[in-house]
Formats: sequence, C-alpha cells, structure tokens
Amino acid sequence: MADTAAYGTAPAGLALPETKGASALHRAIFIALAVALAVLPFIPVIGYPFFLMKVLCFALFACAFNLMLGYGGLLSFGHAAYFGLASYVSAYTAKHWGLTPELSILLGTASGAALGFVFGSLAIRRQGIYFAMITLALAQMVFFFSLQTPRFTGGEDGIQAVPRNNLFGLIPVGSDLAMYYLVATVFIVGVLLIYRVIHSPFGQVLKAIRDNEPRAISLGYRVNQYKLTVFVLSASLAGLAGATKAIAVQLASLTDVAWQMSGEVVLMTLVGGMGTVFGPIVGAAVIISMQNFLSGLGAWVTVVQGLIFVVCVLLFREGIVGVISKALRRPL
Repeated sequence: MADTAAYGTAPAGLALPETKGASALHRAIFIALAVALAVLPFIPVIGYPFFLMKVLCFALFACAFNLMLGYGGLLSFGHAAYFGLASYVSAYTAKHWGLTPELSILLGTASGAALGFVFGSLAIRRQGIYFAMITLALAQMVFFFSLQTPRFTGGEDGIQAVPRNNLFGLIPVGSDLAMYYLVATVFIVGVLLIYRVIHSPFGQVLKAIRDNEPRAISLGYRVNQYKLTVFVLSASLAGLAGATKAIAVQLASLTDVAWQMSGEVVLMTLVGGMGTVFGPIVGAAVIISMQNFLSGLGAWVTVVQGLIFVVCVLLFREGIVGVISKALRRPL
C-alpha cells in the first residue's frame, strides 16, 4: 500500500520510468535548444529578438498548460487568467513602483500561483467537462475584473510603455537583444523545471492518476492533493510566462486575460503534441509564426489556424512532436 501522505513514490505498474536512451536524447535536445537560442537572434528573416521573445513566452505558457493537461489529465479553459493577471501585476509594479525586472516577474509569478491555488481548490471538486467549465467561468471573472478596474489594469487600453528597468538594478536590458537573452534564460529554466517535475516520482503519480484515477485511489493516493499541486504549479509557470511577456513586449492588455488566449494555448498544445515535453514549444512556434508572418491576411489568419488544426486532428492526432516521437519510438 502506498504512503498516502507522500508525493515521492509512484504506484508500481501504473507509470514506466524514463529509459536511459530517452534521457540521453532529451539531454541532446536541450543542448541543441540552448545553442539555437543563443544564435537565433543573428539569423536573418526569422531572427529578430522581439518576435523570438514572444515565441518563447508563449512556448513556456504552452508547456505550463501541458503539464496540467498532458500529464495531469486536467483540461482547463481558463488558463489565461493566470497568464493575464501575472502580466498585469508585472507591468504595474515595473511602471508604477519602479521595480527591477526580476522583482516584477517574481511578483507576477506569485500572483499566478495564488490565483491558481484559489481557483484550483474550487475546480478540482469536479471532473471532466464540469471542471473545464468551472475554470472558464472563473477566468471570465478575472477578465471582468480587469475590464472594470482601469486604475490598475488600464481598462481597454491596458498598461502600455512598460519600462525595462535594469536587471538587479545593475544590468541594462533596455535593448531587445539584452532582453531576449533574459527571456531565453527564464524559458530554459522554466522548461527544465517542468521536465524535472514530469520525470520525478510526483510526475509518475500524475500520469497514473491521468491514466487510471480509480486505481490510484485504491492504492491509497490522495488524488485531490496531487491535482491541486499540479494545478498550482501550472498556474505559477503560466504566471511566469505572462509576467516575463509583459516586461519583454512592454505591454499588458485585455488580450492576455481573454478567453481567446485560453483557446490559443490549447491549440498550441494540441498542434505540437499533448503529453510530450517539446511538443508545446513546437506548437507555440507554429501558431505565433503564423500570426506574425501571415498578419497581412487580417482576419483570415484565424481561418488558416482553424484549417491547420483540422489537418492536425485528422492526419496526426498525436501532434507534430507526437508523430515524430511515435516514429522514433522514443518519448519526446
């Protein structure tokens, strides 16, 4: 019988540990990703820092969402609440309080975590579609709050011209290139943290709950505690992404907290590959690239996104990285 008070023991037979071959492959991918992030700003056409910062922030957001959906089995339609609130808190404290970027980002992340704890405590009482609808309703409350408190959020105008104060009060990050490397560092740290959670005993229990919740309960695991923990972790990392984005693009707006943003992060995760480590990164890169390079199409961009989503669902339901993982027979 499992120790019901511990998070550190995975139920035997419900989740398989990562193989040495897969671990080596993942290390190689992380090294390649770090090298790519270092040189991308200097590649013509695709390598301008502002675009790359946006991709990385949304990639971290998608990875945070995937932690809860792909590994915890919890479908949230309201993840923009944590992303958006953290964006507002980070922008407000940087602009009106004059805080340095690291402090603004930490406060934004903390606000996402706190909101995630409150909303998660309510949402985990239900399952399936009811859980999803509760998260959507709670997120809409945050949107309404953001719209009706212009003194804090700027209302429909948002918080614009967010200053990029010196990092730690010493290192200037006013240029896009300097800010890009800060965002890249935050992204790598966030993804590594998610990777560690996924491949820890706690992560193995999450997969067990996702795959067979009644059996996990029968083994003595306090399922709701695990669900709440992964909910808060996911909300915190979504807050980290939102707080970093506000400083990087110097804007926090209603778009960050709208229900459409919750839909976009679901799309990023499914296109890239739900339940994979690197899938959400690819999915975010695809969606943000389409929005950027097809912006001349206007409203037709959403039509193109819809068509790509339909193609992904019909031809490779596992997502882009999921299909590659299946072909290689290695978890990615």
